[in-house]
Amino acid sequence: MAEQRFGMSEVRIRGFRSAHSVSFAPGVVFALVGGPSVGKSNVLAALWTLLQRGTPTPVAGDLSAGVADRIELSATLADGDRISLELTPPGAAAGSGREVPVLFLPASLRSTSLVATPTLAPAAQRVAREYLSVEEGSTAGACATWLVTALDRMCVAGERGLVLLIEEPELFLRPQTQRYLYRLLRRFAEQGNQVLYSTHEPVFLNVGRLDELALVEHSPQTGTSIFQPEPLSADESFRALSEIDAERGELFLASAVLLVEGRTEKLTFPFVFGALGYDLDREAVTVLDCGGKPNMRLFIRICHAAGVPCVAVHDRDAPPGRRPSQAQRAINEEIAKLAGPGRTVVLAPDFEAIAGLRGHRHKPAHAWQHFSHVRRDAVPPALTDAVEKVLALARG
Repeated sequence: MAEQRFGMSEVRIRGFRSAHSVSFAPGVVFALVGGPSVGKSNVLAALWTLLQRGTPTPVAGDLSAGVADRIELSATLADGDRISLELTPPGAAAGSGREVPVLFLPASLRSTSLVATPTLAPAAQRVAREYLSVEEGSTAGACATWLVTALDRMCVAGERGLVLLIEEPELFLRPQTQRYLYRLLRRFAEQGNQVLYSTHEPVFLNVGRLDELALVEHSPQTGTSIFQPEPLSADESFRALSEIDAERGELFLASAVLLVEGRTEKLTFPFVFGALGYDLDREAVTVLDCGGKPNMRLFIRICHAAGVPCVAVHDRDAPPGRRPSQAQRAINEEIAKLAGPGRTVVLAPDFEAIAGLRGHRHKPAHAWQHFSHVRRDAVPPALTDAVEKVLALARG
């Protein structure tokens, strides 16, 4: 992503709905990630309020009840200028700083129109009128499809100098179109705009660019909080970009992650969960195929950076009675150190042996056949241990 030349580089929100006191540093692309009702929409609404200079005027219900006596919003822009807004609903707003053109596309308008109104800045008004106007009576699917078309046209036209706020860009779009829209959003940002959005779709989450993600949580005591992971090193970013697809990006939306070496284990563990009386999806646990044991080290670091608990399950890679090679010992020890105490399960000598799949040429297919009807008492103890460990983290 190009160096930030436009938009907000630092934001502070105080006293707005669930955002009692929130600070973060958005880049040119910024994704708010978290479960339902944690405050992602409130953060976007606060930014809309700030950039719109308090129009529409917040109501009394927008003030953090029992926490603050006024709403305070501020941002430092990429060029160093500062904008701010202070108000006590339902009174008038007092703000300072220059105008920043902004367009807000709330999820609630995706089925009737696209853009929240009024839009004050002339530049934003023009873009909304030229590209984002939809015909009255359009279906939700038509509105969502038009969003993609409009953004495509905006990119071709070279539109720049806009902050674009979008709630759940994935709404009413099939997976292929979601992927295309994500590329358009990145292209639009690279042209000199800033894009901030909330999402529940892995396709809009780039694991190789942790600096573009904000993990949103909520507690009754402190309200909404935002955690920004530390970025990966250049080498790790390249590996993550080459190794991680949208399916693996699901780890950011999981309550806990079970890291496995490859496809065979990934196919097997859902059946193991079922045999033990658990539903993998109900527990919000993701089984993530790391593409080999050496890659586990990278995925553990990503999980830690994102604050997502994980358990690593891997082969010991040594026949009974023999020690692993020096290289294998080094990898095993590093995984154990990175994962932390009690967060690894080592299969001795390997998965195939404990699962009774030795000698099979097509291991994924045979694993699927073997475990699809496995009984609880036939689940290998090591796999039971892995499931219990990751469930404890997910529920804790």
